[in-house]
Amino acid sequence: MILHELLSFEILRVIWWLLLGVLLIGFALTDGFDLGVGALLPFVARTDLERRQAINTVGPVWEGNQVWFILGGGAIFAAWPPLYAVSFSGFYLAMFTVLAALILRPVGFKYRSKRPSARWRNGWDWALFVGGAVPALIFGVAVGNILVGVPFHLSPELLSIYDGPFYAKFFGLLNPFSLLAGLVSLLMLLQHGAAWLALKADGMVETRARQMGPLFGSLAAAGYAAAGLWLAFGIEGFAFAEAPVTDGPSNPLLSEIVRTESWLLAYAARPWIAIAPLLGFGGILMAARTLNGHSDVAPLLWSKLGIFGVISSVGLTMFPFILPSSVDANSSLTVWDSSSSHLTLFVMLVSSVIFVPLILAYTSWVYWVLWGKVTQEEIADNSESVY
Repeated sequence: MILHELLSFEILRVIWWLLLGVLLIGFALTDGFDLGVGALLPFVARTDLERRQAINTVGPVWEGNQVWFILGGGAIFAAWPPLYAVSFSGFYLAMFTVLAALILRPVGFKYRSKRPSARWRNGWDWALFVGGAVPALIFGVAVGNILVGVPFHLSPELLSIYDGPFYAKFFGLLNPFSLLAGLVSLLMLLQHGAAWLALKADGMVETRARQMGPLFGSLAAAGYAAAGLWLAFGIEGFAFAEAPVTDGPSNPLLSEIVRTESWLLAYAARPWIAIAPLLGFGGILMAARTLNGHSDVAPLLWSKLGIFGVISSVGLTMFPFILPSSVDANSSLTVWDSSSSHLTLFVMLVSSVIFVPLILAYTSWVYWVLWGKVTQEEIADNSESVY
């Protein structure tokens, strides 16, 4: 009880905002290279043996990597119920598309090598491409829409109401800035997948990954820079009209929100957050540079740093906003008014302190056991027991 009293509602809200970021970044750092390998599959691997080699670099770990995605969704549901309700109802069709694409991955992994038919296997290879490329693109589009603002407002009963017909919940997301954000996300994960293949594969699969990765990284950095300029000069930000009540009830309508000239005003108020985009640029460009060399581990580590920086820059730039409204600024969801109760956040934190380290320990053990390259000779010798 003493700890419960020491951790105020304000502190717990910030902790769970940080933990949500950790879970989402963890998903991008781990399952991100799975998505990247899937999207690269038809291009870096041209023979059946090469494609099986690429698939088996992620085959033993992709299911475990998705734990971070599930934990992120669970954290949103339990720690940020209004965010869960508003975002899932507004992005329903987009999330259904992501889910359909993600379902193709396990089916593709399991069924691809069940028949020797070239047509059969080629079809599943393209299914794995869709299962990698589509989520990578749509996740970025979702982030772009959050920065632009989502067209919803809250009723007095705190029900979320979206403007426009139902199909606008999908096609309305495809605005120019969000498509740019989606392209950056896709390119970033393509480089991440190339960095993973440089570490885990050999032969022509590794060679092609090293050739393609720097191009994707350079384009991702250019797109990230363009998005930053667009945010600075073309997109309004959000701010509280007066100092918010940080430990008050979870009711967004109790606060007054105004539009600002730019999201990047946050860097004038908190200059230290500039470290995040610098890490993003530095990590992406260094990953591209090291892919041109002979290092196996460095490209993946730099790519992880770049992804960490890019995602962190979005969260730090928007803080304390987590889902702004483009049609009614006062309906915007923030860290201070969209969380569960004090007790709920505390109980969840205790559970996280126990179980997240166990997940990290198990994940680290799996990667340690499976360390080393997947060779074509290994695939040929074990063709009946691998993907």
